[in-house]
Amino acid sequence: MNKTELVEAMASDAGLSKADAKKALDAFISTTAHALKKGDRVALVGFGSFSVSERAARKGRNPQTGKEINIAAKKVVRFKAGAELSDKVA
Repeated sequence: MNKTELVEAMASDAGLSKADAKKALDAFISTTAHALKKGDRVALVGFGSFSVSERAARKGRNPQTGKEINIAAKKVVRFKAGAELSDKVA
């Protein structure tokens, strides 16, 4: 499912116009990204939680040449599904 299909599904399920559903989805994405950038955790009971964790710098290998390379530390977004979501998928 892509963003357009998600907006259409949200609009039909919630009885909203597609424009309103798109605004709501864009606001959710923007707000979640802003909270994660600040280092906050976003938890939606029954759905799951988004958080940021840091990956340490490490050494890797270029698969083509076998040469050792340095991989920089970085922050990554993590999602952990809630029990209710996991039960619906299983």
